[in-house]
Amino acid sequence: MSILGLKKKQPKTFKVKVITMDAEMEFSCEVKWKGKDLFDLVCRTVGLRETWFFGLRYIVKDTYAWLKPEKRVLDQEVPKDSPITFHFLAKFFPEKVEEELVQEITQHLFFLQVKKQILDEEIFCSPEASVLLASYAVQAKYGAYDPNFHKPGFLAQDELLPKRVLMQYQMTADMWEEKITAWYAEHRGIARDEAEMEYLKIAQDLEMYGVSYFAITQNKRDTDLLLGVDAQGLHIYSPKSKLNPNKSFPWSGIRNISYSEKEFTIKPLDKKKDVFKFYSSQLRVNKLILQLCIGNHDLFMRRRKVDSIEVQQMKAQAKEEKARKKMERQILAREKQMREEAERAKEEMERRLFQLQDESRLANEALLRSEETADLLAEKAQIAEEEAKLLAHKAADAEQERQRLEVTAMKTKEEKRLMEQKMREAEQLAVKLVEQSERRLKEADHLKQDLTEAKDAERRAKQKLLEITKTTYPLIAAYSAPPAPPEPSDFGYESASSRLDFKDSDMKRLSMEIERERLEYMEKSKHLQDQLKELKSEIESLKLEEQQQQASLYSLHNEARGYVQEPVYIPHSNRNSAYMSQMAFFEEV
Repeated sequence: MSILGLKKKQPKTFKVKVITMDAEMEFSCEVKWKGKDLFDLVCRTVGLRETWFFGLRYIVKDTYAWLKPEKRVLDQEVPKDSPITFHFLAKFFPEKVEEELVQEITQHLFFLQVKKQILDEEIFCSPEASVLLASYAVQAKYGAYDPNFHKPGFLAQDELLPKRVLMQYQMTADMWEEKITAWYAEHRGIARDEAEMEYLKIAQDLEMYGVSYFAITQNKRDTDLLLGVDAQGLHIYSPKSKLNPNKSFPWSGIRNISYSEKEFTIKPLDKKKDVFKFYSSQLRVNKLILQLCIGNHDLFMRRRKVDSIEVQQMKAQAKEEKARKKMERQILAREKQMREEAERAKEEMERRLFQLQDESRLANEALLRSEETADLLAEKAQIAEEEAKLLAHKAADAEQERQRLEVTAMKTKEEKRLMEQKMREAEQLAVKLVEQSERRLKEADHLKQDLTEAKDAERRAKQKLLEITKTTYPLIAAYSAPPAPPEPSDFGYESASSRLDFKDSDMKRLSMEIERERLEYMEKSKHLQDQLKELKSEIESLKLEEQQQQASLYSLHNEARGYVQEPVYIPHSNRNSAYMSQMAFFEEV
């Protein structure tokens, strides 16, 4: 055999990797396998029976395509990689998830895919609906809310809201978690499959739910549009708005759909309506649109027919399974409730036991304290009896001291009376001295007046003598021979000089007498001031003794009553105001 005659041996199998929403699987497929063979293998592996909603999707250049079941896998435009990667996804969406999705695995796969589309913003969702959907997603993942277990921050690693919603509001992650947790706490008692179904029931009302969008142009005008294909029919959108279609073609109103290369034609059932034509960019896109249209239309017609035996069996089994799970959940909930009640009863019994032990311990301690208190009270009673005897003795001593102090107080009052009498006498003496002083002052004034008059008379006499001397001296000088000077015994001159000498001696005598009386008055005033100071010091000492006697009487009186109180000082301002006024008067004098 020649080398040229040898043929290269072809491999009999190829590798395939299938990615579902929550797992990855690898298979070894035969070369002759068709798309249906691989799809059935994946469905059996997953445990899926509602196969008509799903398909295997792969990437072709700049778009995607679905694996055709009737053609061989390797004959299609699948990637040439090894392993070949397929995504197991929902290809068609139900109109009413609660009625059409029977199996729990089907609900779970739809839940994961729709959740991812919302988080990736392929489906528009308002912030309020996003928070509510996130709470159901948390319920499906974590189960019933337990504040003791689900502490703040337990959702920090979970992606629950679209980035558009997070950027729309100035809120922290903790604030979003608080809002989601508030809704999450309201879902208590909902199972995982029920939470996922509630999530899908809310999501199916969103405008972009289950819609596949394709870029198209209308007729020859090249107007950019979007074609949407979903379970209800075909919809035409403007590129700027994927929420509200400009025109819709429900499946019940479409007679025929066809395409020729890039031209796509929709013929309404009503022949009066115009045929709608549009153009796509690629022939591959037209094939994909037609494939989705055929599949959605078949499901649309299937929903309006009686369910097949297989579907009826699945629904019956699913109903039984739900009833069984519901019963199990009820039994589990009842057992859980009974266990919680038993645990609460046990905790109550333990708490009661601890309480009784504490009460017993406290009672024993109280008994010991009462015994110690009884002994202590007996000792205190004995001490109190001794103290009573001592107080009685002190009361007798206090009574004697009180009587002695009363006698002393009487003596003090007598001394006080004598002192007041002395003060009155001193006051009378002061009044007399004041009168005498005034009288002496008047006499001094009279003497001063007499002295002034005497000085005036002396001055006039000297003046007159000088005048007489001036008139007589020229007459005597006129005689020829002056006579011998007479003895200085002229009567008139002698009388004048004797009168002058007499007045000078009287003035000196009067001045000396006045000075002597002034000195005597000053000595008497000084002696009177000394007496007043001594009298004031005696009064102050008597006041101090009286206060001390009152304080000692008060303390003895309190001791006789059995208690001691701080002595209270009663001021003597009212009783001694007369003394103080008299003392002020003496000081002024």
